[in-house]
Amino acid sequence: MKLSLTSWSLRACSLQEAVGLANVLGIGALDLGYFYGPALSRDTILEDPDGEAHRVRDLGISVPCFYHLFGDSLSGRNMADRSQHSGNWADFRVICRFMKAAGIPTVFVLPGVVNPGQSRQDALAVSADGLAELVKIGGGAGVTVTIEPHVHSYLESPSLVLELLDRVPGLKLTLDYAHFACLGYRQEEVDVLAPHAAHVHLRQARPGALQTKGAEGTINMEAQFATLRDAGFDGYLALEYVHQDYMDTLYDDVLTETIGLRDKFRAWSKG
Repeated sequence: MKLSLTSWSLRACSLQEAVGLANVLGIGALDLGYFYGPALSRDTILEDPDGEAHRVRDLGISVPCFYHLFGDSLSGRNMADRSQHSGNWADFRVICRFMKAAGIPTVFVLPGVVNPGQSRQDALAVSADGLAELVKIGGGAGVTVTIEPHVHSYLESPSLVLELLDRVPGLKLTLDYAHFACLGYRQEEVDVLAPHAAHVHLRQARPGALQTKGAEGTINMEAQFATLRDAGFDGYLALEYVHQDYMDTLYDDVLTETIGLRDKFRAWSKG
C-alpha cells in the first residue's frame, strides 16, 4: 500500500504548489479533481481531453485517482436520476479518454442521492443501471470505475453497498471509513467492504462528525490498515483531511493532521 494526497485538501494552493507539497511531504502522489485552487476544469477536459492529459503528465507526479463529478453539487446530474444517464455516459467517455491519455488508472464518482419521489431502493436500482454502463465504458479504456459511499447519498449503509456491488459486476469502491463512522457504524461493520476497495480515503472521524483531529476520532487506523492488507488491497491510501463547508469540516489544521496520519501509516508499515 502507498500514500497519496488529495488536491482538494490544499484549497488555497495552485496545482503546482499542491504537487510540490505532495513531494516535500515524501508522498509523491496526488489525487486530482475539480475543487479549489489545485482544480482541473471539467469543461476544459470535456473540450480538450488530450490537451489536459498532456498538462497532467507534465506535472511530473503520479496521479492514482481522479474525482469526477457530473454536476455542480451532490444532487446535480446524479446517478440515481435516470434522466441524466445519457448525458453522463457521453461525458464519461470523454473523461475516460482523458484519463487513459494522462495515465490515471482509477476514477471515483458519487452513487447518487434519493431524488424526489424515490426510496433508497428506487435510487439504488436506477443508479445500478447507470453505473453498469460506466463500468463498461471504463473497461474499454482500461480505467477502474469506483464509487464512494457517502453521507447524504442513498448509499449510507454497508449492506446497501454490498447490494449495489452485487448488481453491478466490476464496480469497485473508493472506500472512506469516515462516512460510516460519522453515521454510527462500528468499524467491524465496515470491514466487509475492504475486499471491494480499489482506492481508499483516510481521515479520522467519530459518530456525528465526518472529520476529527487524530486524537479525537474513533477509527482504529492500524486495524484498518491491516484489514485492507489482509483483504489483498495494495493500492493507494489517500490522505483526505479537508477545510470545507460540507459536514462542518472547517476546524482542523489540514497540514498537521495530514502529516500525523502519514506518520501513523509509516510507523505501522515498519512493523
